Amino acid sequence: MELTKTEEDYLKALFHIIVEKEADKAGTNQLAEYLGLSPASVNNMLKKLRSKALVAYEKYGKLELTDKGKSIAMRLIRKHRLWETFLYQHMNFSWDEVHGVAEQLEHIQSPKLIAELDKFLGFPGRDPHGAIIPSAEGEYNTPPKVTLSSLQAGDTCRLVSVDDSSEAFLRYVSRIGLALNSEIQIREVQEFDSSMMIVVEGASTMVSKQFADEVFVEKI
Repeated sequence: MELTKTEEDYLKALFHIIVEKEADKAGTNQLAEYLGLSPASVNNMLKKLRSKALVAYEKYGKLELTDKGKSIAMRLIRKHRLWETFLYQHMNFSWDEVHGVAEQLEHIQSPKLIAELDKFLGFPGRDPHGAIIPSAEGEYNTPPKVTLSSLQAGDTCRLVSVDDSSEAFLRYVSRIGLALNSEIQIREVQEFDSSMMIVVEGASTMVSKQFADEVFVEKI
């Protein structure tokens, strides 16, 4: 089945919301906000995707990916994360630069190219941001996610992955000294707005709850 770039982007966005954000199902407004589009535009595209049996929903109901839609979305995510890994490891791109370029490369339709890319990279399991790379067989096991915002003052954790969708966010993560496997100590949590004072390599930084919601860690 041939799909446009826009149709593929919609499927990938739904996969991210439903599977990776563990939302079970997504609403039209939630998808529109994620894509930065109007609900009317999103509704028009959803009708096209439903006619191709890629999305299932009832009027005013929650959105679901069909098995076919989920399979296509997973292949896109696999390609995206392999390209991010290649750009980061071999093309001198920083982790905040790879996302936009990978967004373009993920739409190349060549299974052989992706198979050879995977082999060249040594069959990586995670991308530069710590996200799981789906296997060639379509296996994708989402490990339990613990957000930085869920921890308490006095806890210590290690950064395992971050959301890669915002270059500004990734630049900020780097600016405050965080990288994959960084150790983070939580000094205090503000009762008023749940902002946190964290310590990374001896330096203290106050971060917002919005930031902490997008940083995934394991407690140590």
